[in-house]
Amino acid sequence: MPFVSTKDMLAGAQQGAYAIGAFNAENMEMVQAIIAAAEAERAPVMIQTTPGTLKYAGPACFAGLVSRLARDAAVPVALHLDHGSSYELAEQCAREGYTSLMIDGSKLPYEENVALTRRVVGMACGLPVEAELGTVGGKEDGMEAKPQYTDPEEAADFVGRTGISSFAVAIGTAHGVYKGEPKLDLERLSAVREKVSIPLVLHGTSGVPEDQVRECIRRGICKVNYATDLRIAFTAGVKKGIEEQPSAFDPKKYLSCGRQAVQERVQELIRLLGSSGKA
Repeated sequence: MPFVSTKDMLAGAQQGAYAIGAFNAENMEMVQAIIAAAEAERAPVMIQTTPGTLKYAGPACFAGLVSRLARDAAVPVALHLDHGSSYELAEQCAREGYTSLMIDGSKLPYEENVALTRRVVGMACGLPVEAELGTVGGKEDGMEAKPQYTDPEEAADFVGRTGISSFAVAIGTAHGVYKGEPKLDLERLSAVREKVSIPLVLHGTSGVPEDQVRECIRRGICKVNYATDLRIAFTAGVKKGIEEQPSAFDPKKYLSCGRQAVQERVQELIRLLGSSGKA
């Protein structure tokens, strides 16, 4: 399948009342696992990298890896910049071949967020751009934030003025590991859906109960992000591999255990999101 944009993926999800799984990858094994899971479930899939991941290995590395693996995949694969921290990083990702961008100006004053987002949309020249209004709480790439909920009226103004392709809502989810069960403001999500027609995105979904995820999709979420969940699965798989083969010194031996753990978890999540069989 070709390496694709997220535009058609999200349009299909919005029309079909399911969500695309957007999975953060940190290395080659996680990329392989996500694509293998999507192929097993016959699902379109998005692979994401954060600014922190791109400090570990740059956009050219991930774009080259994902685009080459996507070429041989039996399902559509997109590569997305998650929580893009600057115009310069978004521009670099676009130049290197990313098929979707997020610019996160949510911590800026409102008008500065609008201006930055509009600038990235203009630079992207038709490449899909996601942005956020309000703040998803928790810890992302070493930065902590207190949640600030999305205002539906402000959301409508923001989407109209920026020309973004998808919109990330802040309704009570958080990045990282939850200390208790999250309580999502589902009525706020419905209010945003009434004001905003483009696909809606849910961040910080690792640890959100399955029934709440399904309800968010029913109320208009078209893309669901998972990062911490996959990091935990990969690490647990590697640890298990080392415990079972304590004398092994070939990284392929234990890293493949992490890859298998991620594939199994991603398949579970794809089924939860309803995107199985949608490729």
